[in-house]
Amino acid sequence: MLVFFDISYLYARDFYLQIIPSLVQNYDPIKGIKPHPETENYLQQVETLEAQVIASGLPSPQVETELAQLRLLSLQIIEDNPFAVADKSSTLEKIQDEMRQRTGITSARNAFANFWSQAYLQQAGWQQEIDFWNSEIRHLIQANYYRDINKYGKFIDYFWLIDLPFVVIFALNFLSRTFQTSRRNPHLNWLEAMLRRWYDFFLVIPVARWLRVIPVTIRLYQAELLNLDPFKAQINHDFAVGFAQEMTEMVGVQVIDQMQDSIQRGDVSRWLFHPESRRPYVQINNQNEATVIANRLVKVSIYDVLPHIQPDIEALIHHTIASTLNESPVFRQLQNFPGLNQLPHQLTEQLAANLTQSAYTTLVKALEDPVGAEITAKLTKNFREILENELQKKHNLRELEQLLVDMLEEVKINYVKNLAEGGIEKAVEEVESLQRKFNRYRE
Repeated sequence: MLVFFDISYLYARDFYLQIIPSLVQNYDPIKGIKPHPETENYLQQVETLEAQVIASGLPSPQVETELAQLRLLSLQIIEDNPFAVADKSSTLEKIQDEMRQRTGITSARNAFANFWSQAYLQQAGWQQEIDFWNSEIRHLIQANYYRDINKYGKFIDYFWLIDLPFVVIFALNFLSRTFQTSRRNPHLNWLEAMLRRWYDFFLVIPVARWLRVIPVTIRLYQAELLNLDPFKAQINHDFAVGFAQEMTEMVGVQVIDQMQDSIQRGDVSRWLFHPESRRPYVQINNQNEATVIANRLVKVSIYDVLPHIQPDIEALIHHTIASTLNESPVFRQLQNFPGLNQLPHQLTEQLAANLTQSAYTTLVKALEDPVGAEITAKLTKNFREILENELQKKHNLRELEQLLVDMLEEVKINYVKNLAEGGIEKAVEEVESLQRKFNRYRE
């Protein structure tokens, strides 16, 4: 509180001067503040005028002499602007504006000269005008000051003398806590022990004292006098979202880039078509997963898929046979005989159903029959070898590699797009929800 009072003192000095003038009188020397001699002399001259009016009356030579002196001092204040040292030039503008409005004269110099004249004061009323001066102008001039400057060209500030006892207390406390930390953790040296309470450094540095709000806030939180959990949770949430999104994007994009580079270099094709070039490869369960997957796909296709699409296959075969027979003259002649016009259609349906069922039964028996399985395996092997030979041709290989690279590029773009649209945010919210459930369960 004392530090923030010192920081704000110059800005609030005018307020303190009106409300607590004794505070200003006691604290001004600490900031090197003194009344400005030019404005102070001006106020004293007004007091001399007031005393002279009381002594000899307004229409007297003595009062005219004092008024002439005030007109001269007013002109000097306007020209010299003694308010600039205290960064109060706006106050001088305010004073000039008040005087222009009071006298009805647009020129500030003429307004002051007219105000401090016997003719104006007699016409407007001495008591009324001096009351206006004391209530509206005096405090503005009285607020002006100047500050002493040290040999380094800086304003004098003795606040460090007030702050020194507190800094000593903070330093002793910091050393004591560092010693306790080093005793509890012998593996830490003194520097590491100090860094455990890094925020206490702000209590002992003599500059940027406003940063002491950091250790004060942390200590209040540690003492459970200030609840910072909502802010802490929000900061952690924002950090987790930003960090997780960047890391996920970097890792995902890097993996896809490596896959694209590997395809473009031909590593994938060499790995598939030239097994002898592979490095020692670890097999799990002593089986070739690619072969097992291929066999499993064949069995699923025959036992599970074909029975469901058998009607469609029959319809296709029926359409093919019917189209072929319709081109035959004999078939068309049979349709003209009474009683035989439906025979071709029935024969076609029966033939399509038999062909479909025979083909399906043949495939099932081939898989279940050892000889058929051997023939199927030989067929599969020959098919794979021929497929490999065809795929290894340059034009086919380049086309497939380019398609894979393009596909991965699309995956990469959509991957980053989905993350940018809140994928990570959703994941973090899900983690936080699970943590809340766990905390409720633990309680």
